[in-house]
Parts: sequence; structure tokens; C-alpha cells
Amino acid sequence: MSKSEGVGVAVARSAAGELAPPCCPPISAGELSPADAEKMAAMFKALSDPVRLRLFSKIASHPDGEACVCDIADVGVSQPTVSHHLKKLREACLLTSERRGTWVYYQVAPAVVAAMGALLAVG
Repeated sequence: MSKSEGVGVAVARSAAGELAPPCCPPISAGELSPADAEKMAAMFKALSDPVRLRLFSKIASHPDGEACVCDIADVGVSQPTVSHHLKKLREACLLTSERRGTWVYYQVAPAVVAAMGALLAVG
């Protein structure tokens, strides 16, 4: 089974091949570098669409920690539009995916989400 990762944002990998947080110290720690600002902006931009945010929420809250596209497609748009939005979330490195037969299963990339949360930490 092959896994596909997002390609829009460079994300480091640990020695074990797991996604590592792409950046960033808390926003209050100092000014972001242009490169870090670009990385984080791409992630926040991907989540700024209501349909994408709903899809992301459905995947993140799924009991198994992953969701089949067949279980999350009911967000009020057509299937091709769902696929487009999931692609945008993968490109922003917010989701990973794995094809199993004819279905694709999506998982939230926890290290990336943790990095986004850390960036927004104040104090």
C-alpha cells in the first residue's frame, strides 16, 4: 500500500520517516522568517475554506483516527469538489492518505497540526 504526502510545503521527516513539525517557535518568540511565514500561511490558507475545515474536522474527529473518503463526502458539495479540497489539504501537508483497494483513507498529520498550534501559542 502506498502512502502519499502533501507536496506543497516542505516538511521534515524524522529518522523513522515520520512527519516532523515544519517550523515554528511561538509567534510571541520573535518575527517569523519569510520561509516559515510561507509554510505556515499555506497551511492556514488551506484551512480557511469552510468545506476544507469541515472535511479536516470530520477526519480529525473520526473514531479510528482515519476516515475513508466514502465516510466524509457529505459536506454539501459534489464528489469532484470534495476530492479537490482533500487534495488541497494534502498539498498543505495537513493530511496524509493511503489507498486501499478503490477507497482512499485520510489521516491528520499530527506533527504539522501541533506545529500550527505551537505557532499560535502566546506567552
